[in-house]
Amino acid sequence: MATVPARQSRAHQASGLIGANTWAPKNLLGLLFLVIITIYFLTPLYWLAINATKNNTDLFSSFGLWIAHFNIAQNLADLFSHQDGIYLRWIENTVLYAVFGGLASTFVSVMAGYALSKYVFRGRRLVFGLVLGAALVPQITLALPIYLLESKYGIANTYWAVLLPSILNPLGVYLAQVYASSSIPNELISAARVDGASEFRIFWSIALPILMPGMVTIFLFQFVAIWNNFLLPLLVLSDPKLFPVNLGLATWNFDPAAHELIYNLIVTGSFLAVLPLIVMFLFLQRFWRSGLTFGSVTG
Repeated sequence: MATVPARQSRAHQASGLIGANTWAPKNLLGLLFLVIITIYFLTPLYWLAINATKNNTDLFSSFGLWIAHFNIAQNLADLFSHQDGIYLRWIENTVLYAVFGGLASTFVSVMAGYALSKYVFRGRRLVFGLVLGAALVPQITLALPIYLLESKYGIANTYWAVLLPSILNPLGVYLAQVYASSSIPNELISAARVDGASEFRIFWSIALPILMPGMVTIFLFQFVAIWNNFLLPLLVLSDPKLFPVNLGLATWNFDPAAHELIYNLIVTGSFLAVLPLIVMFLFLQRFWRSGLTFGSVTG
């Protein structure tokens, strides 16, 4: 009679133990806790999706977690035509700020993190300490100094007023340094130098492909941070045509003469503004997961 290999037998035993332990009381409590936490975090998004389908009357007269009259088509038509379709302009501005700011920030962070990881120079520890210290500073404390600097140099109330501060990301530099230290062997760089490759060629052709999971993680963090950034645009922008979508919707909500008449448009616009973030995470989640665990397991 054929015998089952020892490795396969152990695998079947392990899978059987995992299946048997799944329904243990302590595991059930943990599963229940995770379900409760998941419901807690998804309820606001569910509320937003449901109420984006309601008109202004149903928004206040119906149960908030259930559908009333399905009015999403009219809401979308009114949203895109309100104030000469400025909502589309806000979405375009937000995409511009988040995509270009995120890409530029990721590239700068990777270059700085790679240099801190692979080059030995005087003051490297000091520079890395300053990067860590900057990552711990709350961004809200920097908003006013940034506004004063931009006003001094005449770039306030322009696209650059939001884009330039978004390029510098101390947390991204730290993450890039960690990824580069754990994933790029020094022997690989030395071998490339012996073969005559320039430092730029080594960085561009060898380091960047290896750092791709980390780059995606840094880009996602910065993309979400810029997309949700509210205080900086509020301080440095005064032209509604330059507003990101969250600031633009806030101006509708703060207008005492009109916001009660367009609550359904504000809710629908908020729901549409969340969708790109969900799509980004679903599309890049496999890179994001590998980036978060990069270098944590060694062979």
